[in-house]
Order: sequence, then C-alpha cells, then structure tokens
Amino acid sequence: MSWIITKYLLTAAVVVFVSEMAKRSDKLGGFIAALPIVTVLTLIWLYVEKQPQARISNHAWYTFWYVVPTLPMFLAFPLLLPRLGFWLTMLSSIGITVVCFGLFALFLRHFGIQLLP
Repeated sequence: MSWIITKYLLTAAVVVFVSEMAKRSDKLGGFIAALPIVTVLTLIWLYVEKQPQARISNHAWYTFWYVVPTLPMFLAFPLLLPRLGFWLTMLSSIGITVVCFGLFALFLRHFGIQLLP
C-alpha cells in the first residue's frame, strides 16, 4: 500500500510542479508540460513493478499514437479561449480531441494499427 501512496505522491508532485512553473513562465510551463513526464513515470512504474518488456514497449507504442490526435486541441484552445471563456473552451477542446481521436483511429485501421477495441 505504501508503494501506491508513493506513486500517487510523486505523480501528483509532477502535476503541481508543472502548474507552478506555468504560473511563473508561459514558455517554461509549456515546455515542461510538453515533456512526456507522465509517460516516463509510467514506464518507470511498469519497469519497477516487473511488468514484461512487451507490456512496457506496447505502452510507449500506443502512447505515441494516442498523442497525435490530441495536438489539434492545443491549437484550438488559445483561439477559442477569448471567444468562449475557459469552461466552454475546455469542453470544446475535449470534444475536438474526441472527434480527432475517432477519425485518427479509423484512419490508422487502414494501416493495421488498432487503437480502439
């Protein structure tokens, strides 16, 4: 149980650190947030917990494909924010990501990559 609490605390500390850096510098906060910190931590947790190499490798592989359809949200968010306000922009960004993910998953099926079950 203490291992799970340690994982939660370290992972939460990363999120707090990124948000604190973003308050001090837009560019630095964005740069740190763009780093695959959560993925790296997840890969470390999987390794430390002695998961098979195939599982660790698959996690990295699918993370790559899941990141791609999230990118349009980062372009839409700053454009929508002054027009819609924060919460509606957040909701719209989530919607954009869901639609992009669905379309991207359908597109990748043609290449034998299954993102959806």
